[in-house]
Amino acid sequence: MNRGLGLTTLQMAAFVARGFLVFEGVVPEALNARFLGQLRAPGGDSEDNLGEAYNRLLHNPSIPKISPGTRLPDCFQPDDCLHEILDLAVVKGAIKSLVGSAPVFDHHFLHLTLGASREALRTAKAASQHNHQDSTIDPRQAFDIQMFYFPQAVTVEMGGTRYIPGSHLRRVSEAAIARYQNLLGQQQVVCPAGSIYVFHMGLWHGAGLNQSSEDRYLYKIRLGPNEPQVRLWNDVDLVTQPNAPRPIFWTDPSQQDDPIASQLMALEPWFEADTGRLELINRLKLWRYLTGDAKADIDYWLTRVENEWG
Repeated sequence: MNRGLGLTTLQMAAFVARGFLVFEGVVPEALNARFLGQLRAPGGDSEDNLGEAYNRLLHNPSIPKISPGTRLPDCFQPDDCLHEILDLAVVKGAIKSLVGSAPVFDHHFLHLTLGASREALRTAKAASQHNHQDSTIDPRQAFDIQMFYFPQAVTVEMGGTRYIPGSHLRRVSEAAIARYQNLLGQQQVVCPAGSIYVFHMGLWHGAGLNQSSEDRYLYKIRLGPNEPQVRLWNDVDLVTQPNAPRPIFWTDPSQQDDPIASQLMALEPWFEADTGRLELINRLKLWRYLTGDAKADIDYWLTRVENEWG
């Protein structure tokens, strides 16, 4: 059992159910300013198109070139700005809880979306990014995480990343969902500077159109587990198996709901009346994997389909 710092069981249940966690304003302003200062040109961002901007940024040593498969502790120098950000207690605790203390680096990228005053967004080609699920179809129960660091405040006009809560366990082939727009219940990143969003690798998402006058920066890093993802969080409050399943459908009005069960069974607005139940089953399969309890269940969803005594 893990008794150290890290996510709580309720936070883990929220991640399993919705596919993301949000840590608003956790990076100190001095670190945000330092990160942005390292990226911006001495005279300010002045390129007229995205190609010119990335040509400069790719030659900037602030975002180091790192080989996939490198252990995270070996990725950044101690005095590196990104090392300091990832070493913040709340960030380090979230990483450890989800993918372990020495996860594997997959890739990272600095996303830049130019402000509307730039030439690139004055053309007819300006558009938001399509909805997608990163990489390819991945059948693992194990999962990678993607951390999105926003070094500046993101307003609605800046078109922050939109995402579909609860979509992470419905596997698709990357851009096969590109035709889906404005899904019921979708959210958009609007946050203070120094916020970090942690996505399950399968969460459907896409970048919004920046209609503000300010350039929008987003640093993304993908990390994979290097050990079993079993009870890596602060699990002191974890109860794997209640004495009896709670009544369902015809319920007891005086019943006191378990917050973990309620979180894991919370429905998303886009769930269909029938196949939406498959999302609940997939959540419970992931919960079994994370808790190490092969019999863990809520509301009898998995137990009823495992009953093969006849």
